[in-house]
Amino acid sequence: MNGEIPPAAPSPAETASGRSRTIANLLWFALPLLALLLASGWLVTSDWLKAFDAGAPPVEKLTFERVVLNRDGIHLKVRVGGSEPVSIAQIQVDEAYWTFTQEPTGQLNHLSSAWLHIPYPWVLGEKHEVKVVSRTGATFTKEIEVAVATPTVQIGQLVPQAMLGAFVGIVPVLIGMLFYPAIRNVGRQGLDFVLALTIGLLVYLLVDSFKEAIELALTTAAAFQGIVMVVIAAVIAFLALLSVGRRHGAPTGIALATYIALGIGLHNLGEGLAIGAAFATGVAGLGTFLVLGFTLHNVTEGIGIVAPLAPARPPIAVFAGLALLAGGPAIVGIWLGSFSYAPQWTALALAIGVGAILQVIVEVGAYLMRSAARSSRTWLSPAMLVGLVLGIGVMYATAMLVKV
Repeated sequence: MNGEIPPAAPSPAETASGRSRTIANLLWFALPLLALLLASGWLVTSDWLKAFDAGAPPVEKLTFERVVLNRDGIHLKVRVGGSEPVSIAQIQVDEAYWTFTQEPTGQLNHLSSAWLHIPYPWVLGEKHEVKVVSRTGATFTKEIEVAVATPTVQIGQLVPQAMLGAFVGIVPVLIGMLFYPAIRNVGRQGLDFVLALTIGLLVYLLVDSFKEAIELALTTAAAFQGIVMVVIAAVIAFLALLSVGRRHGAPTGIALATYIALGIGLHNLGEGLAIGAAFATGVAGLGTFLVLGFTLHNVTEGIGIVAPLAPARPPIAVFAGLALLAGGPAIVGIWLGSFSYAPQWTALALAIGVGAILQVIVEVGAYLMRSAARSSRTWLSPAMLVGLVLGIGVMYATAMLVKV
C-alpha cells in the first residue's frame, strides 16, 4: 500500500452517456456516406446525363503493354485505359486485314487487359505496323520497328539471370566496399569528401530514376494516371522512410549505411525490372561491354554505403548484409521483368526508389551539417563541393556505357 487512492469506477449513468456519444459519432460518420450512396444511385438510375449526349462516339483508349513475336505470329497485350469499354472488331497488319483471336474474348471494360493473337508471317528484321480497330471505328496503332523473335522465358534461365543480377548488382558494391580501410584513414576532410561523393552519386540516381519513371508512366494506360502515380508514390516513400528513420533520432553509422543501401537497392530493383523486360522481349542484346559498364557504374555505390561506417568497426557480416540489400534487388527485378512485365509496376518501383534516395540524400546532408557544426566548420567546404561534383560526374560518365 502506497497511500494512493484508486480512481473511482464510472457510474452507470456515465457509462450510458459514453455509449450514447459513441453511437452518435458513428451515425454522424454514416450520414454523409449514406448521402453519397443515395446520390450515386440516383445518378445511375435516372441517367439524366443523356441530355448532354451530342451523338459523338465514345472516347476509347487502348494501350499496348507488350509485344511477343514467335513462329505462331504476332501477340499483343492490350489494356483499356479510358472509362469507355472497348470491343475489338478488326486488326490490320501492314494495311491488310488479318484474322485474330482474343484472350479473354468479349468486350474489354475499364482497366481490363487481353492478349491478341495474330497468325501473321512477320519477316525478320522488317518493320511492321499493327492497327487495332474497335467497333466504333477507333484505331490504335502499334509499330514494330525491327521484327525479331522474342526469347522464350524458361525456368532454366533463373540461374543465369541470378548470376547476371549478382554481377551487375552485388559484385560492384562489394568491390566498392573494399575502399573501406582507406576511407578510415582519410581524416575528417577526407571523410567529408567521401560523404559528399555519396550525395553526388545519389543525386544522379535520383534524377535518373525519376526520368525513367516518368518515361514509363507515359506509356501506361491513361487510367493509371502515370505521372501522378509516380510523384505521389515518391512523396509517400520519402515521408514514410524519413519518419521511420528518425523515430529514434537522426540515423548515423550502421543505420545511415543501411538506409543508403536500401535506397540504392530500390533503384536497382527498378533497373532489374527494365533489364529483365528488355531481354525477355528481345529488344536488347547482352554483351560483355554492357555488363562491364553496369559493373563500373555501380562500384561507386559501394563506396557511398561504407562511408558512414568509417568511425566504427562493424563485423564482416554487416558488409555482406549491406551488399545484399543494395545489389540483391537487381536479381529479383530481372526475374520479375523476364516473367511478368508491366510498365506501370516498373514505374511504381522506380518511384518508390526515388523517394528512398531522396530520404538518404536528406539524411547524409543533415549528417554532414551536424558534423560541421560540432567542429565549427562550414558544411559547404571545398572538399565537399569537389566530392559532390565528382560523384555526379563519375555516375554520369559511367552511365554512358549502359545507356544503349
